[in-house]
Amino acid sequence: MRAQVVVLAGPSGSGKSRLAERLGLPVLRLDDFYKDGDDPSLPHLDLAGGEPIVDWDDPGSWSSADAVAAVDELCRTGSTDVPIYEIAANGRVGHRLLELGGSAYFVAEGIFAQEIVAECRRRDLVAEALCVTQHPLRTFVRRLSRDLHEHRKPPFYLVRRGLHLLAAQRAVVARAERLGCRVVSPDAAYRRVRTLVAGSGRGPGQA
Repeated sequence: MRAQVVVLAGPSGSGKSRLAERLGLPVLRLDDFYKDGDDPSLPHLDLAGGEPIVDWDDPGSWSSADAVAAVDELCRTGSTDVPIYEIAANGRVGHRLLELGGSAYFVAEGIFAQEIVAECRRRDLVAEALCVTQHPLRTFVRRLSRDLHEHRKPPFYLVRRGLHLLAAQRAVVARAERLGCRVVSPDAAYRRVRTLVAGSGRGPGQA
């Protein structure tokens, strides 16, 4: 039986990764399909307080074609080779084999997840497409705390980016909804996906 994908979209810091871990399903981390930092096609953003910076929140900084190909291969074969991307290194630093282990479903999560929903639906790969969201101020604090803790970028950069994302969050969620995602809280998303998995009778390791 072919597997299907549960797409988890949402603003950076909205709780997608934590939700994916709670679900206990295999996880395809779509943020690993970012372009390398020296790619000349990367978009840039003018913000107050400094020089233009790479706009890592623009879909143009990411390879949707590679992401869709990985989802397709996982659904068809149950495994795929995926890149390992390190934000601090501005690039891909390796690769790994992702295997579903017989699970009927897997999660594909990332800030650009909504960009692959239409094509994955066209290929009949999607079980559910959700946009996880919380209050913008809560998301801002969670995101900044995480990024500072993980030393993702210099603090000044992270604050500037965080303020920009705070202002843009409602538009990000609206775009995800237009592209086919159901807007839900993390807890509501958890309940929907667990009900879906329970109905299949095939979780991880159950062929």
